[in-house]
Amino acid sequence: MYSIGIVSLGCAKNQTDAETMLGILAEDGFTITADSADADIIIVNTCGFIESAKRESIDAILEMAEYKNGKCKLLIATGCLAERYSGEILKELPEVDAVVGTGDYDKIAEVIRAAVNGEKPVISGHINRSVPERLPRILSTPPYTAYLKIADGCDNNCTYCAIPLIRGHYRSRRMEDIVEEAETLAESGVKEIILIAQDTSRYGTDIYGESCLDRLLEQLAEVDGIEWIRVHYLYPEAITESLIDIMAKYDKICNYIDMPVQHGDDYILRRMARRTTRGQIMSKIDMIREKMPDCTIRTSIIVGFPGETEEYFNSLYEFVKKARFDRMGVFTYSAEEDTPAAMFPDQIDENVKEERYASLMTLQQGISLELNKGKIGSIIEVIAEGYDEEGFLFYGRSRGDSIDVDGRVYFATEDEISEGDILRVRILDADEYDLTGEVV
Repeated sequence: MYSIGIVSLGCAKNQTDAETMLGILAEDGFTITADSADADIIIVNTCGFIESAKRESIDAILEMAEYKNGKCKLLIATGCLAERYSGEILKELPEVDAVVGTGDYDKIAEVIRAAVNGEKPVISGHINRSVPERLPRILSTPPYTAYLKIADGCDNNCTYCAIPLIRGHYRSRRMEDIVEEAETLAESGVKEIILIAQDTSRYGTDIYGESCLDRLLEQLAEVDGIEWIRVHYLYPEAITESLIDIMAKYDKICNYIDMPVQHGDDYILRRMARRTTRGQIMSKIDMIREKMPDCTIRTSIIVGFPGETEEYFNSLYEFVKKARFDRMGVFTYSAEEDTPAAMFPDQIDENVKEERYASLMTLQQGISLELNKGKIGSIIEVIAEGYDEEGFLFYGRSRGDSIDVDGRVYFATEDEISEGDILRVRILDADEYDLTGEVV
């Protein structure tokens, strides 16, 4: 049977799709290899969210195509870029032998069999389809951590975003299916689950008539073996007091809010078609910190959106200074094809975007350093992840640090520990991103 290698790019939602494809292929009899040089068939699971991601995806396809000079017989493009440009990929990238869009990744085995028989299948355009439940999955995260997708698609229609064009309308999974998957993950040794969707805060609105994230969290908190539950992508306008009360009630639920606000000026927020105002965002931040004083709040900001004058950027700068986010990712605006904002006349010069990016990051580094220094002397839970040979310290993540996007906690211990152990660490030092301490 053929061996399969996969390169997956982009977000955690894309990563879970790749893990499902691997599970399907392994169950179908294919061999999975981590080394693309050893693969008979290579899948590039592409991202197409912003221009830089498209370039990265194309570069990855061309890089993997080099292996067709060796053992590789077929190259398959899947994921977001494959969905969005399915009709062009085979023409522009003749190295590709098949294309599978975001709504059809569960059909990967039949697509590969067709390609093996000399066909050039293209399956796309089913972005509002929900894939079947209980599909096999091979985790690409460490064995103690897993993403758990609770919905796909998005109905928010922000003017800068192509996600609805790529992944369709918002589609929640049934609560019992999510809980069942969490139980399966726990049985395999997973201790931390990270709930993901384009917008987790609207979970259930399409199938239950109201947001049910709080109810889902309560059920997940009862799953034996799961010790940490983390939630990503909570939109500020949909964060309710009842949700925060549930998060505060259960020790398993990390006091961690990933809340993408995108901007801090009301004019720009309106142009983005965001459903909240600066004042409402600040009210949510105040409510969260009142109910969960130790909560880590992470956000993302876009600079250089069309029409962002110096005045509006200064407004954003002051907002960030006041909000004092624990974690903040900053992105320069990317004009995406077929989105309303790409047609706005007042686009911002790339050099100005970069200057604003640097200014905001410098501000955030100072805030982050101050907040981290405030943790010195405290004792926090840390999930062990590895050992740093250069620093002679173990490292891991706290409840306030999500995998791949936040900082590390370095720590000393004389005890024997394993990856995935959850330890208590006293913090002794801090920098802008990382903490250092010792096991107590």
